[in-house]
Amino acid sequence: MKVILAGAAKTGTKTMAAAFTVLGFNTYDYLENYFYLHKEWLKIFDGSATNEDIRRMFDGVDSLTDAPTCIYWEELQEAFPEAKIILTTRDEDSWYKSLINQFETGNASFLAWIICVISPQSILRLSYSCHVLGRFFGDHAGWPSFKLRPFHEKVQRALFRQHNYNVLKKAPMDKLLVYNVSEGWEPLCEFLGVEIPDKPFPHKNKGGTFIDELVKTSPVVHQMLFQGAMSATLMTLCVGYAGYRLYKTSSGQRWGTWILQNAQKAVERVRDFQKS
Repeated sequence: MKVILAGAAKTGTKTMAAAFTVLGFNTYDYLENYFYLHKEWLKIFDGSATNEDIRRMFDGVDSLTDAPTCIYWEELQEAFPEAKIILTTRDEDSWYKSLINQFETGNASFLAWIICVISPQSILRLSYSCHVLGRFFGDHAGWPSFKLRPFHEKVQRALFRQHNYNVLKKAPMDKLLVYNVSEGWEPLCEFLGVEIPDKPFPHKNKGGTFIDELVKTSPVVHQMLFQGAMSATLMTLCVGYAGYRLYKTSSGQRWGTWILQNAQKAVERVRDFQKS
């Protein structure tokens, strides 16, 4: 493990994940942790994971970003004492505005809701999602709503300040970089001891567009969409077959005939009303 990003969500975590990828690091952001390692993370959540468990979890991973990394950065740093720590910072007012915008964008996204509702992986990971959101970001309505409900503004701001203070107080100073993504490549690459790439510094999730970006580029989201489509297809086939079997019975035929007759009567009444 080369670097642990301890900065809170909405301080440029998606940008940092993209920057680490450009630098050639194998990066686990929120989705990778959520999709591939949720069971292992549950052990970290309840305090039963050993340092050996954590090192085994992230074998071959170079960098960690976003939640739940930022919440459990101390446990991760204890397991990887050689890793460097970056605290990404941001003006508190713009951070809070961006956080609320992200919640609203996510709650309004029909595609995100569909993924959560029909993907078996999302349903199986409910305890993971609720824990992560509840620790820092607010509340999670659960299946089938999946709406995010942030804390009161004063609580949200206080948690943000406390998080930053905790990192500054507890992280080893010789391994810590306090960094704003607006600073670009130079301080980041100097801290990590790598060459500055011949590419522009990335800027991801600008304006809370990360859902659209993930749908286009994320292999994890593509897997969830595929699994969700398969689940929806199987459900449709099962319902259709059950309906067919019911219709083949005498009671099912009577029930189907009754529906058709009443539907015809309803159509006739509408027509009569339109003529009058």
